[in-house]
Amino acid sequence: MTDTAEGAAEQLGTRVVSNSLFILAARTVSRVVSLVVVIALANSLGDSNYGRYTTLVAYSGLVAVLADLGFAPLYTREAARNRRELGDYLGTLLVFRVALAAVAAVVFALALGLGAGLWSLVVPGCALLITGAYANLLRNTFYSVGRAEFDAGAIVAEVLIQGALIFLGARRHADVGYFVWAYSASYLFTIVYSLVVIRLFGLGNVRLGLNLALVRRWLPLALPFAFTFFLTNLYFRAGVLILQQFRSFAEVGWYTFAYKPFEALQFVPLAIQAVVYPLLGVYFVSDPSRLKVAYERFYRVLILLGWPLTVGTFVLVHAINQLFNRSGAFAQSEDALRILAFGIVFLFANSAFYAMLNAINRQHLNAWATAIAAAINIALNLALVPLYGFLGASTATVVTEAALCTFGWWFVQRHRADLRLPVFGLVWRTLVAGLVMGVVLYPLSRFSIFLAAPAGVAAYALAIYLLRAVSPEEWRLATAVVRRRNPSPVPSVGGGGKA
Repeated sequence: MTDTAEGAAEQLGTRVVSNSLFILAARTVSRVVSLVVVIALANSLGDSNYGRYTTLVAYSGLVAVLADLGFAPLYTREAARNRRELGDYLGTLLVFRVALAAVAAVVFALALGLGAGLWSLVVPGCALLITGAYANLLRNTFYSVGRAEFDAGAIVAEVLIQGALIFLGARRHADVGYFVWAYSASYLFTIVYSLVVIRLFGLGNVRLGLNLALVRRWLPLALPFAFTFFLTNLYFRAGVLILQQFRSFAEVGWYTFAYKPFEALQFVPLAIQAVVYPLLGVYFVSDPSRLKVAYERFYRVLILLGWPLTVGTFVLVHAINQLFNRSGAFAQSEDALRILAFGIVFLFANSAFYAMLNAINRQHLNAWATAIAAAINIALNLALVPLYGFLGASTATVVTEAALCTFGWWFVQRHRADLRLPVFGLVWRTLVAGLVMGVVLYPLSRFSIFLAAPAGVAAYALAIYLLRAVSPEEWRLATAVVRRRNPSPVPSVGGGGKA
């Protein structure tokens, strides 16, 4: 095991591309299966019960911050920098989380019962909250030590368990509570799996105990993460909660059905971020000369992936909704998805600024950026939802994503002038390639998505190549994974990063 920051930088750096591909592959399989599973769940429950289910998920997301208080992302960073202490860190957090989970469960029960009148879902909801919190903490260990392949295995197994239980429930026309328990069972598997892998592969010698000195030392550092997490969930979930207060559960179901493909795509930037974030954190303390190059490449990759998804979703929205809406109960969701498509590219870009602020010890600025965005989101939802319902909630989501992206970018360069990022100069070729893809897709939008989507991918790839939107050095890094598993992801400064 590598104990020094310099050694950790070298080990994480040589594995970043292969780790990214491991996680992207696993999460791609996971999200495709998960999306199919959720669509089956939604069509089984119908619009009103699906609205109840997603309302529970929204409340759970808000209260989840109490079950973590920001310690999980802080643990990822600190364990990456101090490998020798990983076991002590994790042992303390596992014990401390018992108290946090108890508090979170009480608050969640009251919020779900009093806020939405869903008292019958309190027990399965609390189980989901607690198992999810522990699973998230444990799987962060894999990223701290650069062994993302272990989480890739957990991801695939987790979604297969969810799929099996949910399809069984759909066949039996189970109620909302059953499906909540199904997700809790999959997270319980991840908890057991993670503990076994950590021990068998010697990732850390976990010693259960409560190091109060560590908790006191970390708490001020963790709270900005917690505040940011809460505010992020607030602006992601505010639309659902406000919509539920002004409109029916059916309309909540229409909005969240459209929101599901938008939300599902978030796994792509988060998967890359989970691998790149520890690397950025280590570069910050051991090799600042590589920090900006890694930052620029991270941003370019995110736009390269996010922009075609924005264009493709907007153009093919009818085909996408027809593919998912098997029961016919969610026809109204199509207009909401067309609006939400504009937010996808901002959703991707946000990961670059979020990860960089955390990596350079400016996590409190993430909290500020998210607070401003959350305030914008709540204000917009309160203004638009009473008048326009779920379409107003969709519009508020897009504006919020754009605002968060702007604030994150500005905060990074304001506090580190050497990290100034030319947001359009780095990716203008990619933006043009996406528009070319949209032109190709438009006449094909009336045909099957299984014909249109591959044609769009081919057009985008060709445009990227002809416009040279990806530099030769970046192509070398990507193709190196095919030849060997440990290419150096970030060359010395001057090695190129722009096309």
